[in-house]
Amino acid sequence: MKCRYCGHEISDGELYCDNCGKEVRIVPDYNPLEDMLTAQIKIALDGNNSQEADDMIYDSIRNTDDRRNTGRSAVRESGRNIARNTGRSTGANAGRNTGKNTGKNVSRNTGRQMSERDRRKQAERRKAARRRKKKQALALAASLLLLIGIVGIFAYQTSYIGAVNKGNKALNKKDYNQAELYFKKAITKDEERPDAYTGLSKVYLAQNNDDKAESIFLDAIDKQPENVELYHACIQFYIDSDQKEEIPLLLDEAKDSITEALSQYIISKPKFSLDDSETFDDVQELTLTAKDGYTIYYTLDEKEPSISSTKYTGPIQIGEGETVIKAIAVDPDGIPSLSAKKSYIVELPIEDAPAVSPSTGQYDSPVQIEIIVPDGYDAYYTMDCTDPTTASTKYTGPIDMPVGETIFKAILVNSDGRSSGITTRNYVCGGN
Repeated sequence: MKCRYCGHEISDGELYCDNCGKEVRIVPDYNPLEDMLTAQIKIALDGNNSQEADDMIYDSIRNTDDRRNTGRSAVRESGRNIARNTGRSTGANAGRNTGKNTGKNVSRNTGRQMSERDRRKQAERRKAARRRKKKQALALAASLLLLIGIVGIFAYQTSYIGAVNKGNKALNKKDYNQAELYFKKAITKDEERPDAYTGLSKVYLAQNNDDKAESIFLDAIDKQPENVELYHACIQFYIDSDQKEEIPLLLDEAKDSITEALSQYIISKPKFSLDDSETFDDVQELTLTAKDGYTIYYTLDEKEPSISSTKYTGPIQIGEGETVIKAIAVDPDGIPSLSAKKSYIVELPIEDAPAVSPSTGQYDSPVQIEIIVPDGYDAYYTMDCTDPTTASTKYTGPIDMPVGETIFKAILVNSDGRSSGITTRNYVCGGN
């Protein structure tokens, strides 16, 4: 046989290797796991309790040690022949057959039964663990949702929108003092957003304080001249409070960026068919035009036009003198344009001087003096050598010539107050 340690060939009957000096092991190694496995199988079949199982395992381990020790002693004491025969026949055949056949089969069958039962238990434990984790996750999620809800409610209550909503609720309840406080609080949180200004203006309108309601927007716009939303809110305020005529005035002073953004509220002025840079010598006819669908209103007394003024329906006659026309165009939504103004002057040709009869000369007896007065004129005269004016004596009919020498002067005055030249006559009348 060969040494299991160094492979050297050992003669029969030798108990130690001549090469390495290690003991020759005639009896094969005994595996205590086989006894333990056999004990576990028996427990499973007989249904023994855990204490009995522990005892059986302990006995198997002790018996294994005793057997190992006994085997070694027996080999040493027996001699070469006993060791050879016993070791080969008993150790090799019995150990090999028992270990291979019995141990393997029992271990395999029992291992299968044990692994299946363990797998079931393991699966149940995993399910239980998953259920616990799921419950813990749900509880954690619920706690987080609750916390988020509480934080959200608190944030809402102290936010801009929260203050505005509280203000609107107070306004609906006609609690104007509380509503005013909430809206002012919202403005301090965000002075650029228009909602709080709108709410505050409604509070003042409800208290019949229209000027204060308007100033809320105008003051804010003065501080934020490029805030389109504030301008839009102010325009809506004018619409809601029936002050649409203020819209063009508001936008007239706005920056280009504002007028571009709010171009839908900018209405073009009416157009005039006549230029007012020249003086006309005859009566004129004026035509006003605006975008299709727009309505035109105008005045002739220099007052600002509104939708209560004269509605334009056709050409306007421009008579002698100066005529001031102001007009606006109004879109279908009732939003007006800025006022357009034109001033026209018509000066009709004036007579050089009135025709007076009789002519200058001496008359034996008094005769009547007549002045030819054209239509549209009045005549005034004097007989004391002074130049006549509209404060002089107005001519109403033929005048008796005074006795003696008389200087007679006359003028014509048109409806515009313009005077003609003076006609002078020198009369000498006898007393007969």
